[in-house]
Amino acid sequence: MDELKEKIAGEVTLSESPGSTMKKWRELFGITQVELAKQVKISTSTISDYESNRRLSPGVGVIRRFVDALFTIDEAKGGSVRQGLEKFSNSKEEKLPVYTIHDFIAPISGVDFSRIIESKVIANPSYLDAVKIFGYTKVDSLRVLLEMSPSEYPKLFGSTTERAFLFEHVSTGRSPLVVIRVAPIKPKVVVLHNITTVDKLAVKIAQIEKIPLLTTKLDIKEIEARLSKI
Repeated sequence: MDELKEKIAGEVTLSESPGSTMKKWRELFGITQVELAKQVKISTSTISDYESNRRLSPGVGVIRRFVDALFTIDEAKGGSVRQGLEKFSNSKEEKLPVYTIHDFIAPISGVDFSRIIESKVIANPSYLDAVKIFGYTKVDSLRVLLEMSPSEYPKLFGSTTERAFLFEHVSTGRSPLVVIRVAPIKPKVVVLHNITTVDKLAVKIAQIEKIPLLTTKLDIKEIEARLSKI
């Protein structure tokens, strides 16, 4: 089993909620329960039971077959997910921290936050009116998947959950929203930086979770400079 497969298998095995972690990776690879069940050779209802934690944690054999199935199905579709993850994971460039946290001196409304970063509202504009934001966390989208375990996700919130998540290095928006879907606590607002087309699953997850989903193409340094004044 190669390094990336071992990473996913290890995360599922060590997770406090293995089923939720399996669901996260299945959705990240863009694979349906039906496709996965066919490849692993178990029923769709069994996949559903694992993902909803109605069934005891899968054994090592099931996890291995699960991970192999993700990569086999992805390869049949062109291998784009694996290629993207491996390219990012193997990058030799100097890496900045996975995330940085900034708290505001005083809270601002979701509407004002959106205006300051010159964003476009993709989902749930009505919820933006009622949101108060006490800070934001800038998150490296792929690295949070590859380098942080689910148990570490609460660190992204710092001292308060009343904050926005600003995701960098986003390709479609799927990976950050999948992470949020399975996380026990959620940000009040999600911002995808420098993205043109947002993945339909990402929009659907935002709608289900009732989280305003924004996009912005404003330079990241300019965003940080503007928000540092709050």
